[in-house]
Amino acid sequence: MPTVFVLNGPNLNLLGMREPDIYGYDTLDDIAGRLEDRAQALGLEIDMRQSNHEGHLIDWLHEAQASGAKAVLLNAGGFTHTSVALHDAINSVVTPVIEVHLSNPHAREDFRHASFVGRAARGSIAGFGAYSYILALEAAARF
Repeated sequence: MPTVFVLNGPNLNLLGMREPDIYGYDTLDDIAGRLEDRAQALGLEIDMRQSNHEGHLIDWLHEAQASGAKAVLLNAGGFTHTSVALHDAINSVVTPVIEVHLSNPHAREDFRHASFVGRAARGSIAGFGAYSYILALEAAARF
């Protein structure tokens, strides 16, 4: 069964507790459960991971390609707006990467409007809360 990597960056381990007015009350485990249910219906498997370390995300992008993953859903958190290294890693793999955000970065502070990840990703889905992940998975299923 094809695998979709779901990679989550810094502070996403705190979902459900961290600024719920922006990010909602769903935890990463809640999101993982919904993704697994939807993935099964789509004939996909999910490999969901989280790290507060940029290098882990880069290593996992390389691993996704090496393992023949169908796609990567990437919520890079704050690294979205700062990481040239993630941008370059996305460009270095052929596996399609979809940028995912719970909130809409364009409706927030000016520094969140620029996305190094988005410049390299196949597409971006943002602003739909936890449902952003489901929408991204639906898109990945079409690759």
